[in-house]
Amino acid sequence: MTLGSATLPAFLGCAISFSGVLAQQHEPPKAGTARFGNPTATARTLQGYLYGVLKRIGANELVLDKTEFGDAQVFKIEPKTKYVHDGKPSKLADLKVGDMVFVDAKKDKKTGERIVRKVVTGVNPTRAP
Repeated sequence: MTLGSATLPAFLGCAISFSGVLAQQHEPPKAGTARFGNPTATARTLQGYLYGVLKRIGANELVLDKTEFGDAQVFKIEPKTKYVHDGKPSKLADLKVGDMVFVDAKKDKKTGERIVRKVVTGVNPTRAP
């Protein structure tokens, strides 16, 4: 096998794989293809948030199921907790048991309780204020 005959297949292989990479990078996202829109933008927006399903809603606390910490995790609600639904301001009364939520929570150093800063629900959380 000569150098020239080995170079052509290698060159064609590189060209084909490189064209696939270019097509992936410049393809615009299609609207309505995913529940939360563009997955890359959603991941950046909700990075650091905890995902869960609302199991119980109380006056001073939320209980989330199916979190990374396990089942039935309690989160305390403060008066300054913000609620966002579909990228628009919302309120605690709009939440329902069974809703899938993203929660931004902090841990109280003295008591160890998780305190909710923001609750995000809905179809497009990337527009959150």
